[in-house]
Amino acid sequence: MADTAKVEEEIEYVAYTDFMESTPPGQLRDIAAMAKWGYVYSEGKAAHILLTPEIQLHCPDDSCNGMRFFRCTSRTEQILGTSYSFLYLTYRCSNCQKFEKTFALAASAKEDGKAEGQLYKFGELPPFGPPTPPKLMKLIGPDREDFLKGRRCENQGLGVGAFIYYRRVVESQKNRILEEIVKVSEKLGAPAEKLATLRSAIAETQFTRALDMAKDVLPESLLINGHSPIKLLHSALSDGVHARTDGECMDLASSIRIVLGELSDRLSQALKDEAELAKALSTLLNRSQG
Repeated sequence: MADTAKVEEEIEYVAYTDFMESTPPGQLRDIAAMAKWGYVYSEGKAAHILLTPEIQLHCPDDSCNGMRFFRCTSRTEQILGTSYSFLYLTYRCSNCQKFEKTFALAASAKEDGKAEGQLYKFGELPPFGPPTPPKLMKLIGPDREDFLKGRRCENQGLGVGAFIYYRRVVESQKNRILEEIVKVSEKLGAPAEKLATLRSAIAETQFTRALDMAKDVLPESLLINGHSPIKLLHSALSDGVHARTDGECMDLASSIRIVLGELSDRLSQALKDEAELAKALSTLLNRSQG
């Protein structure tokens, strides 16, 4: 009896909302307060009914573009037994009433009359994970699909796969990224020698050498906490995956994605700021001349 109590105490329960919002596919979790016990007319008896409270997810719709509450739109009550039931749940954004996410789950109750149970997440559509910023999608351009494959690997805990896909994207789009940096550098009036170094890096066919050439000549506005994003990427990508564990590859892959996202944001902002400044100057000059 004491052993049973000890096992019960060691079970780590998570909230239903945390499981739906934050747990990647392929995971089985013990869920606290996931069902209610009540009479079900269609069954002709008392049974477990799955609870479907509101959850918070990112809504990409133009009218939202942020975290919003989602409500379950599945109208049929999900009846659970102590063996697994396989089900789909669809949630819709409460704000725009347009964007939906569907979850594929297996669910089971612990025992009759108890609120606890287990959930296994087969998958989500759209796929699990935070959204990829549109600015980053624009920066990597033609390699969008490879980047999203890397994102799926990262979401599923496949560190080596995520690292390989992200490295492939950066290698393939090396010139595209450096050309955007040249645009910003020209707009900001960078010295001729720095522009020449960046253009030499674009012409360089050896990937790690090209990043090494460009890492110290970026405009200050593109630095991330005082560090060159190209230097950070060069450090992460200069070695292969063979000497690294899957966990180390996962850490590097996540860091590469975050740095790429921040670089794309800073490139876009720098060009936007310059365009706004040029427009303001043009307006004031035309007014003074008029």
